[in-house]
Amino acid sequence: MKNKCLKFWILFIAIILTSSIAFADKKPKVLIKLATIAPRGSVMTKAFNEMNAKIRQVTNNEVGIKLYYGGVQGDEEDVLRKIRLGQLHGGSFTGHGLGLIVPEVRVTELPFVFQNYDETDYVRNHLKEYMTRRFDEKGYIVLGWNEIGFVYTFSKVPINSVEVAQKQKWWQWEGDPMSQAMFDALGITPIPLSITDVMTSLSTKLINTASITPYGAVAFHWYDRFDYMSEYPVSNIQGATIVSKRVWNKVAPENQKKIIDLCQPYFASLNEHSRVQDKKSISVLKRSGIKIAAFDEDGGTEELDFILSISKKARENLTGKLYSKELLDRTLSLLGDYRKLHPDSHIQKLR
Repeated sequence: MKNKCLKFWILFIAIILTSSIAFADKKPKVLIKLATIAPRGSVMTKAFNEMNAKIRQVTNNEVGIKLYYGGVQGDEEDVLRKIRLGQLHGGSFTGHGLGLIVPEVRVTELPFVFQNYDETDYVRNHLKEYMTRRFDEKGYIVLGWNEIGFVYTFSKVPINSVEVAQKQKWWQWEGDPMSQAMFDALGITPIPLSITDVMTSLSTKLINTASITPYGAVAFHWYDRFDYMSEYPVSNIQGATIVSKRVWNKVAPENQKKIIDLCQPYFASLNEHSRVQDKKSISVLKRSGIKIAAFDEDGGTEELDFILSISKKARENLTGKLYSKELLDRTLSLLGDYRKLHPDSHIQKLR
């Protein structure tokens, strides 16, 4: 019996491998060209390589994916421009890029609002259907949602007060209204740059402070330009892979369903992997000499309370620009519901 089972699995694997090899040199009828700023060798790029192989199998090579990674197609604004021109068909975006299409998606990235992964999961799961529908209305299908992670501030000096923060040369992702609202409220004049220009600007000391996930700091090799990272996360960044309906409509309806169904487990696993990678990256950062900049015991609570009040002002200022008051109220209400159900919910700060 064991031999029969073994033979079955050997045959099954052989069939899969054979079909993969058979498709390797054949161009699919519909090749969906996607771009991402995620570096080569990252969990995301590996996942897309696997998804491409399986998509080609389940659609009998009717559909395939070509992924351009590491920002070779430019910043997210560049990618969106190329999608509009038909040079690309979609991409994996952070909230910054997604917000250029559907500004409302940024509502779950509000600075200093969400304290931990469970809170963001709860709120985003309740808003997912609405957000997916908004992208559909804008001419895109959402292949899958994933989380980029919690963002921390990296700097050359410990930023433990607003006064210190105001003296730094902050990077701002060029054209990002959410970070601009926060900088305005804090009285900080940032330096707008493409994410692809950050490393050079750190080297030339044009900037000395930037916010990114721990994994991003390691993957992009920014971390060796800093000495400190913040104790408290600034925001949790949403991610998603979207495809223009102009190319998606060329895919047969039965294959569309197969692709969507096939991709969902991958995007779910991306969330888990990103959290694991962030945890590992924090250990890497600490071993490299990065220190955690905690608020001072004397007056630290007052500083944090001030920042929380500033963040409230920033999100209110974005009402009617990025999202409606109704959507903001719904988001905060969902967050309140979660905290009532989980009174022990606490902030995901570093120690």
